[in-house]
Amino acid sequence: MKKVILSALVSLMLVSVSYAQNSEEANRLIGVWEPSHGKAKVKIDKIGDKFYGRIVWLKTAKNPETGEPRVDKNNPDESLRNTPLRGYRILKDFVYAGEDEWSEGTIYDPENGNTYSCSIKMTDENTLDIRGYIGVSALGRTDIWKRLKMPSKK
Repeated sequence: MKKVILSALVSLMLVSVSYAQNSEEANRLIGVWEPSHGKAKVKIDKIGDKFYGRIVWLKTAKNPETGEPRVDKNNPDESLRNTPLRGYRILKDFVYAGEDEWSEGTIYDPENGNTYSCSIKMTDENTLDIRGYIGVSALGRTDIWKRLKMPSKK
């Protein structure tokens, strides 16, 4: 009986260590990232067990014609077309798949109002390959995002 209990405890500890390592690896996605076009900065956070990204900075934050904050004018849902782009969640529902990959999420493109299936691959600590696609990944496009260095707090 003692061997069974000891074996169960060892197994539980190994699972806990493995989960903690996976969690640390998964959390490397958290940070502020800049898409290759340089028009925005996206902050990726973890909510529960999933990862989400929202726009935290825009190169052109205000509509040049009105001076008002830029809004999601291309959203297919007319009721959301007055939603400010700053703060808008464009990455949703990503889960860590292991080996520096996050999957099962979507990416929203405010420039055309479309939402795409998406996968994320971290090629190094400061570079992401963001692949948006319809249907199968082969029918998509990859954009490279760079991590922004945040000023250190003194």
